[in-house]
Amino acid sequence: MERRQDGTSPSGGEVEVTALVDDARGDLFDPACPTRELLDRIGSKWTSMAVKVLAEAAPQEVRFAELRRRMPGVSQKMLSTTLQALVRDGLAGRRVEPTVPPRVHYSLTRLGLSLEQPLAVLRAWAEEHMAEIDRANREAIDAIASQGGSAGLDALAAPGVSGTQSASPGQPANL
Repeated sequence: MERRQDGTSPSGGEVEVTALVDDARGDLFDPACPTRELLDRIGSKWTSMAVKVLAEAAPQEVRFAELRRRMPGVSQKMLSTTLQALVRDGLAGRRVEPTVPPRVHYSLTRLGLSLEQPLAVLRAWAEEHMAEIDRANREAIDAIASQGGSAGLDALAAPGVSGTQSASPGQPANL
């Protein structure tokens, strides 16, 4: 089988994601680059919130139950999934006390602490500009509605915009 210089193989239209060699820098615009998957993981609201809570406690550990209490709206399953990804990626450490029930503690690693500042900037930007984004969403939806077109409303709807639903994956937005 033919191998490319980056370690991937052509796969007839499918993108094969491969690991980068140590110290290699990713290329977000390369469809086979694992940077895309990493950005999906670290770009989630739950990851951002978990990193913030753990960073505020650093160097102390935070128990699972405390994390869940400090992250309103997160389900036990979603928090567990988020924390497992942080641990797997080397961003957080996990310690289990052998008690009944077990007490599970989390803390950020040095790598995880280095993620807090970029995420803080992103959170601050989102909080600062949320009203503008909401206004732009409402104006776009109102413009389509005033033209009598309801087909584009579903495609334009963003999560949290009342009275509309998000477009199905693969449906283009009709602006």
